[in-house]
Amino acid sequence: MAATAPIPAARPVATPVPVSWRELSPFLVFGGLIALLALYFVGAEEGATSMVGGVNIHEWVHDARHLLGFPCH
Repeated sequence: MAATAPIPAARPVATPVPVSWRELSPFLVFGGLIALLALYFVGAEEGATSMVGGVNIHEWVHDARHLLGFPCH
């Protein structure tokens, strides 16, 4: 008798669910605001435009300033 290979069982196929721009827009707006806030703290949080007193924020983001090309000192 010849041995036969087992027949593989059919697997269900995952179908992607479309996401509308209306559902995605709150996340995009939130992400954009967070990115702008991060850009402010990295690029402009010191001196006359400072919202937070002291130099703590500047010291925390000091290396990011140099990485992104912002003048620092």
